Amino acid sequence: MSRQKFVAGNWKLNKTLSEGQELVSTILENLGDDSVTKIIFPPSVLISSLVNTVASAEHFFVGAQNCSEHESGAFTGEVSAAMLSSVGCKFVLVGHSERRQYFGETNSIASKKIKLALQNNLKVIYCVGERLTERKTNKHLEVVKTQITEALQSLDPANVIIAYEPVWAIGTGETATPAQAQEMHAHIRSVLENLFGADVAANTSLLYGGSCNAQNAKELFACADIDGGLIGGASLKADDFCKIIQSF
Repeated sequence: MSRQKFVAGNWKLNKTLSEGQELVSTILENLGDDSVTKIIFPPSVLISSLVNTVASAEHFFVGAQNCSEHESGAFTGEVSAAMLSSVGCKFVLVGHSERRQYFGETNSIASKKIKLALQNNLKVIYCVGERLTERKTNKHLEVVKTQITEALQSLDPANVIIAYEPVWAIGTGETATPAQAQEMHAHIRSVLENLFGADVAANTSLLYGGSCNAQNAKELFACADIDGGLIGGASLKADDFCKIIQSF
């Protein structure tokens, strides 16, 4: 089974416009494998400008780190899926652990966001993953199953990519071993098969998102069920990001 490969960079709360343009320009000069889909997720105020910067690049897109669960209305500071789509955004992250932790987002809210994103022709990278206490108490498989089931069961999964991000490995320098990562990715594929059937499970791209970097990407990407990475800190360095793209 040949699934699409992805390397997605989540910039989080980093980079001004000039810094972002410089970073992208450097990445574009050293891309490597054009068959890999590359996505950057800058802060929302930079999206429109960076869409123009990557417009001529092959398989290179700009996504949003978040969208509102509301279509429109009196929600100061929020950005809707329709707004993102209107400025050329092609992807959106939903359910990132930092959104869950700091903003109280639930699987139910994630489901509403995914629905609106898909309705507005955005592809979704849906983030799932367990905390350290949940792994230590052997609840990690059930936690991820619940996150997927509650957010996706009533939706069309055709344009959904899933990123597994062990919360205990984000920004800590810790990384799941390839065996741990592969076990969870295989579990996710099994959950998808139970929900949507074997074809959907086999064709859905799954990304690893726990401190993936230029040093460990090759070993992680060699795992049977890992189709790329959702990259945090390493995506802020052009050389590292390009090395990860070249790790397949």
